[in-house]
Amino acid sequence: MIDIKFLREHPEEVKENIKKKFQDHKLPLVDEVIELDKAARAAQQEADDLRASRNKLSKEIGALMKEGKKEEAEAVKAQVTKNADRLAELEVQEKDLQEKILKDMMTIPNIIDPSVPIGKDDSCNVEIEKFGEPVTPDFEVPYHTDIMERFDGIDLDAAGKVAGNGFYYLMGDIARLHSAVISYARDFMINRGFTYCVPPFMIRSNVVTGVMSFDEMDAMMYKIEGEDLYLIGTSEHSMIGKFIDTVNDEEKLPYTLTSYSPCFRKEKGAHGIEERGVYRIHQFEKQEMIVVCKPEDSKVWYDKLWQNTVDLFRSLDIPVRTLECCSGDLADLKVKSCDVEAWSPRQQKYFEVGSCSNLGDAQARRLKIRVKGADGNKYFAHTLNNTVVAPPRMLIAFLENNLNADGSVNVPKALQPYMGGTEKLIPKHE
Repeated sequence: MIDIKFLREHPEEVKENIKKKFQDHKLPLVDEVIELDKAARAAQQEADDLRASRNKLSKEIGALMKEGKKEEAEAVKAQVTKNADRLAELEVQEKDLQEKILKDMMTIPNIIDPSVPIGKDDSCNVEIEKFGEPVTPDFEVPYHTDIMERFDGIDLDAAGKVAGNGFYYLMGDIARLHSAVISYARDFMINRGFTYCVPPFMIRSNVVTGVMSFDEMDAMMYKIEGEDLYLIGTSEHSMIGKFIDTVNDEEKLPYTLTSYSPCFRKEKGAHGIEERGVYRIHQFEKQEMIVVCKPEDSKVWYDKLWQNTVDLFRSLDIPVRTLECCSGDLADLKVKSCDVEAWSPRQQKYFEVGSCSNLGDAQARRLKIRVKGADGNKYFAHTLNNTVVAPPRMLIAFLENNLNADGSVNVPKALQPYMGGTEKLIPKHE
């Protein structure tokens, strides 16, 4: 959410930003906010004048009563009553106007960074850099669920009976591999100075609307019936929510946290061949990282965050690349974002395994996450988030890139301590 003062002073810049995000249907909101804001400030000024007048008239009534001018005092009392009625109207009007302004402001997209490439959708995203050499083996790489089934490592049929499509049972070595990757990712981030955290897996509606746009909320979140609670789609939600309504000492920043959680997503609108198997699912587990920092530090942290993910995947012998998200592919709160994509030997292309985002002060403004500077002045923090690793999608990349012709799967040295020293997984059948 942008600063309303910025919108007042730079309405054309806000409109141009909306156009860059290909959301022209939101253009009328800018003028609407300006008019509502004028009305709200006028109502507030009139209400303030009436409150000041009330104090003045009250003193006047007292003076008139002392002078025995009862009739004149009653006339002033009538004016006070009339003013009180008007003040009550204005207070209702102010509240209604502010609610409308807030709804519009939460719908207008954040101002994107000048470096963001302009494009309508993810087809316009731009490759930044590749890390590791993509390998094409001289044998056919099976679909990921076929690889898992050779280890008796997955049961989609049973999961479908128990929970429906988009769920899975992981079993045996594959389940152990899943847990090993999460544990390795946790320690990887701790070793990089991040504080480990296990957050709440449900959050209230005010936190949901504080961390994401209405469109994202509708497409992702599962609501708990009869409760003001939602299942988290990523632990970023509750991790950023941890700082709601806080004033943080500047010298304590940055806060760097890494969190484990299950994640639950509707995946509304999902489509395509890779929706099969465990590529796009309603439940998964993830290791996340978030940063709360001073505004001038957020660009540096952005680069550090995506580099962490690249380094982790490379330590597991998985080639990756970074992809700059274009304007039309950015969620409304994001200033800048890049995807980390892993190489798929089977598909002969890269696919998304993580996303790194700088949200500027958008989340902090919504959640009132402020910083107190050395001079005593308060300002909004900047927030960032990035996926460390999200199995089972990451397992697809791991299995394909570490698969041998005989169906066995190599376990990289970095992961072996988390697999009981196992160097290679041996399939149970062809």
